Amino acid sequence: MFEVRIHGRGGQGVVTAAELLSVAAFLDGRHAQAFPSFGSERTGAPVVAFCRIGERPIRTREPIAAPDALIIQDPTLLHQVDVFGGLHEDGYVLINTARGPGELGIDTLATERIRTLPASEIAREHLGRPLPNAVLLGGFAAQTGAVAIDSVEKAIRERFTGAIAEHNVAAARAAFELIGEPAHA
Repeated sequence: MFEVRIHGRGGQGVVTAAELLSVAAFLDGRHAQAFPSFGSERTGAPVVAFCRIGERPIRTREPIAAPDALIIQDPTLLHQVDVFGGLHEDGYVLINTARGPGELGIDTLATERIRTLPASEIAREHLGRPLPNAVLLGGFAAQTGAVAIDSVEKAIRERFTGAIAEHNVAAARAAFELIGEPAHA
């Protein structure tokens, strides 16, 4: 099973990102589940969502304490919340920022699989708003290979319609191409 924890703030689409990731996994023919964990439910408050992807039905329902991958939608959380808690030594980390790990003060992290992606800027370019969730899913697909970019695009089109869907798909594809060919989870 491949477990993903997504950190962000209320209003950034953290819960939607987890749901889209699970739908993309289903479209890839795999089992998946997505669920959020809320503290204070207000815009700007820290939010965590979880997604599990597996080859067999998933029976566990508890929050993910030891993720294989982290998606961090808001880099201001890096030193406010224990976002790296439990991360596997060879885990993937994707952070919404144009800055590198050294500039973020996380260059001593045990994993070598850290990538940064200016997702808010890519979203602003394609959507006119800095909503990083779909962009980060495109980057995640490239970084990990855990889901196919075509499935991410289909999941976005199932959730949204018209221009909103197409702009999100274009933003996810741009991130996928920026990160490059997928590794394999």
